[in-house]
Amino acid sequence: MTVLMRGQSDLEILQMLRDPAKKDAGFLLLMENFKKPVYWNIRRLVLSHEDAEDILQETFIQVYRHIGSFRGECKLFTWLYRIATNECTKHFRKNKLWKAQTGSEKLEASGELSGTDTEESRSILLKFQNAILQLPEKQRIVFNMRYYDELSYEEMGQILHSSVTSLKTNYHYASEKVKRYLIDHA
Repeated sequence: MTVLMRGQSDLEILQMLRDPAKKDAGFLLLMENFKKPVYWNIRRLVLSHEDAEDILQETFIQVYRHIGSFRGECKLFTWLYRIATNECTKHFRKNKLWKAQTGSEKLEASGELSGTDTEESRSILLKFQNAILQLPEKQRIVFNMRYYDELSYEEMGQILHSSVTSLKTNYHYASEKVKRYLIDHA
């Protein structure tokens, strides 16, 4: 039995994933190292825990199926974020059809508030998340990656297949819209 170790490099994980005898152990290591950041990237985009869990599962299924196509031209986490973002986009498109049929949209706060947070801080978080939800899909994705994940524009460009200039523009417009929303709903 292979013992999983934290902190293994992308190269070590990839070597395990590409070795048929170690593929399952490599996949478990990949999930151990990346599950939490990928989950929170997804969760901030879709808000619902259940939807985030479903998308996370589909992301890792896609990774398992297509690990052979990873060429190593970017970091492993960048590739994972690209797959997760694509899965979120699929969810948005499917959800638009559902919302159009039902006419409803449920907003719920997500975040890592502690039990000592005040009702005011919860209200601010909900307003902030509602502001982000008002953004067009591309701006919402770019805003979340830059604001929460603190990704560089170059990393986001690799994930989203977009130019740095376009991403900076999207982030600027998203930031301005979030500020405007918060001022208008103060």
